Amino acid sequence: MPATAQVSVEASIDSLELLIGEQAHITLQVSLDADRHLQLPIYPDTLVRGVEVLDIATPDTQYINDNKRMLIKEVYTITSFDSALYYLPPMEVKVEEDTYKSNPLALKVMTMPVDTLHPEQFFGPKDVMKPDFVWADWYGIIACVVLWVPAIFLLFYLIKRFRDNQPIIRKVKIEPKLPPHQEAMQEIDRIRNEKVWQHGLQKEYYTQLTDTLRNYIERRFGFRALEMTTDQIIDRLESIHDAEAMRELRSLLQTADLVKFAKFIPMMNENDANLLNAVNFINETREAEDPNAKHEPTEITIVEKRPLRTKILLGLGIALISIFLIGSLVYVSMELYNNLA
Repeated sequence: MPATAQVSVEASIDSLELLIGEQAHITLQVSLDADRHLQLPIYPDTLVRGVEVLDIATPDTQYINDNKRMLIKEVYTITSFDSALYYLPPMEVKVEEDTYKSNPLALKVMTMPVDTLHPEQFFGPKDVMKPDFVWADWYGIIACVVLWVPAIFLLFYLIKRFRDNQPIIRKVKIEPKLPPHQEAMQEIDRIRNEKVWQHGLQKEYYTQLTDTLRNYIERRFGFRALEMTTDQIIDRLESIHDAEAMRELRSLLQTADLVKFAKFIPMMNENDANLLNAVNFINETREAEDPNAKHEPTEITIVEKRPLRTKILLGLGIALISIFLIGSLVYVSMELYNNLA
């Protein structure tokens, strides 16, 4: 009820009866002119003996009557651990030099009922209740497990690249595949320019020359010349071409067999003659080119040397993925333990 015409102080409590340990809220409401200074009561720990103050909320201020007056509310949270009927005296507020009091309150604190007729009965603690299954509790674990799969594959891939000193990405260049005779002539030009027979490497020279011819025959005529003997190749070619045209090829292949397997050393002019015989054979058996035909594409893999910076970044990536996997494993283990405990 109002203390004066200009200031009113009113206190109310949300519960008149409590069990020991329960909480109640006292609301102190003060109405005064907006231009006046107000000081609310502060209770450090107890309201009265036996009644403890747990919390004092921030005052709520409202302006009314065209901002000429203000209404201030303060909420005090209280509790008690002693059963009794408590008298709560009026709460005092100061408005400048004047003191105003609220209405008094009462609070009854009760204990839990006790069965005095059967004091010997003892009831142990109840079983632990199992909480309901909630999907939100497992979202973090599911997300970690889903991310493990790509992370593990990426980790193994980077480790393999780091260990083999291979680049992370190989560049693949697509180029048109040369016809068999052009590819063979390019290889023969390389053999002619190297002139390995002049350095005493007769076996290497004839091995390169015959391998070039066998590759040409395999691509040109469509049978596995690399896996066949000299006689088998000649017999197969004679069934396709004039036998006389195979005479020089037979001589070349037989000379190559003698050099590779019998340590035969041909004359210098014989080496040049055999190279010329290979060129003649290719020119005589080459397939006529169709100017409108499209060459078969082929892939050329280009592997670039890995710079030091790439190695450092690769190692850093391995370390970060490892830390993520270990950290997520620890997180999942702790979550599983907490959820299942």
